[in-house]
Amino acid sequence: MAEFLNGMTRTHKCGNLTRKNVGENVILMGWVASKRDFGNLSFVRLRDVSGDVQIVFNAQHLSEQLNKKSSLLKYEYVIAVEGEVSLREEINIRLDKPTGEIEILAKNLLILSESETLPFMLEGKNIGNEMFRLEYRYIDIRRNEIKNNLILRSNISKSVRDYLASEDFIEVETPILGKSTPEGARDYLVPSRVNNGTFYALPQSPQLYKQLLMIGGLDRYYQIAKCFRDEDLRADRQPEFTQIDIEMSFIDKEDKIMTIAEQLVKNIFKDNLNYEVKTPLTKITYKEAIEIYGSDKPDLRFGMKIVDLTKTLASTTFEMFANAINAGGSIRAINAKGLNEQVARKYLDKLTNTAKLFKAKGLMSIRNTVEGINTSLSKFLTEQELSQIIKVTNLEEGDLLLIVADGNNEVVCKALGALRLELANNFELINKDEYNLSWVVDFPMFEYNEEDKRYYAAHHPFTAPKDEDLHILETNPQAVRAKAYDMVINGQEAGGGSIRISTKEVQERAFKALGFTEEDIKTQFGFFVDAFNYGTPPHGGIAFGLDRLVMLLGKTDNIKDVIAFPKIQNASCLMSKAPGTVSQKQLDELALIIKKEQK
Repeated sequence: MAEFLNGMTRTHKCGNLTRKNVGENVILMGWVASKRDFGNLSFVRLRDVSGDVQIVFNAQHLSEQLNKKSSLLKYEYVIAVEGEVSLREEINIRLDKPTGEIEILAKNLLILSESETLPFMLEGKNIGNEMFRLEYRYIDIRRNEIKNNLILRSNISKSVRDYLASEDFIEVETPILGKSTPEGARDYLVPSRVNNGTFYALPQSPQLYKQLLMIGGLDRYYQIAKCFRDEDLRADRQPEFTQIDIEMSFIDKEDKIMTIAEQLVKNIFKDNLNYEVKTPLTKITYKEAIEIYGSDKPDLRFGMKIVDLTKTLASTTFEMFANAINAGGSIRAINAKGLNEQVARKYLDKLTNTAKLFKAKGLMSIRNTVEGINTSLSKFLTEQELSQIIKVTNLEEGDLLLIVADGNNEVVCKALGALRLELANNFELINKDEYNLSWVVDFPMFEYNEEDKRYYAAHHPFTAPKDEDLHILETNPQAVRAKAYDMVINGQEAGGGSIRISTKEVQERAFKALGFTEEDIKTQFGFFVDAFNYGTPPHGGIAFGLDRLVMLLGKTDNIKDVIAFPKIQNASCLMSKAPGTVSQKQLDELALIIKKEQK
């Protein structure tokens, strides 16, 4: 009897059985998720990757040997069970579970593997803290939350491949060991044993390679690519991450790649959530996103738009406002509709501190109460100015107006954008079951760094400038807009891309604007720039963060929940203890010397 599996295999997965299988003889394998004993009856919940099902061991119908074996079963033992699928008694039916209408009447049992007591429980309140669970990640993966996210990740990858294959994209793997190039985060470097003193760099993205594939004539490329960045971690960032990388030839406008990207994401949502994304998506410019929502990745699931009060208060004598206007800045506000009573003095102080984190000098407020307008600004503004503010912002009874003024428009907008999100999250103004997708377009091509006194590429150095801004590429780089676009989902940047520079002349002009010398260009991008001499098609692309897409669809805000074996904040793995030291022999082979840290 113990060898009943001899010549037989698992017939079904636990979570796939339904009342349609009643009367069938099945063989199941999995983990003991729970066990309850009631004298002659014992109930085991058997779990595998598909779900769980109830197994019934009835002592009156089983041999003494089988009864004894079933009594040995403990939490997380791995077992094989043969039995008959039976309908549960009506009183015991669980319609909230996929297998809640049936149970398996056990005939045979084989213990495949025993388990020690787990370091934490897989269900309930005692699952342990995240750090402890990551140390035993192979056990943590058994939890439904992690398991289901990894299954979702696999299914999303399948949706990507199915759609892009149907659109004639070719999947190409690009090198992991490449050359270090500037204009990004720190590279992860790999020393070369064969060429001592030289290093490979792990790719921060396949950007150069995918453009070379377009020059190579492949027309449409994609890859689900592993990328690496040596940067400080946070909830939605890992040192190694995965992106869905896409490139297309013979396009010089954004529309074509954006249409492909929209349909790809539409398919992902339909395949995995049965959620209909309405296309075409809304497009807003970078300038509009910053000025109206205070963010280049605005969450459009709620209102509370930023209102510009600069013209309304153009003639004000209030020093703080007048100084902001005279410095070329602005006065802006958000109307927290209906939140006047909810935002007490103490919480308003917290909001003020939030605004200051974004370099705002302070936060002013106007309350519209039953008794009338309540604000300290009445000491500094005329009745007409207050009346105009109330009209322009539609400040009704029960509303709270928050105002920021500064000589730097970016400070004003970003501070109010942060307050907008703070209020929406704190007072549950966002429908968590809704998805809002949009495009942000016309990003700045360059960012100026005050410390270095030079421009950096806002996207990357190969992003094409908008045609109408080409004439100011050298004379006014800060005003140049790029043919760049980001897809934003629920206030998160889900993907970003651009039309690429496809002529050597414009590429050289862009490099010059970034301060690269001829030697810099030759050393860092020589092979890439040389390729422009041999016929370059107009091309563009986009890359989606696979990890972030899984987070959005899986409704988690922790990237570690969607990666099988993630790193923690110091970029180490608690389970494998990576990174680790290596032997002196290995160091000698690589001609490396470890510099001891000075105490």
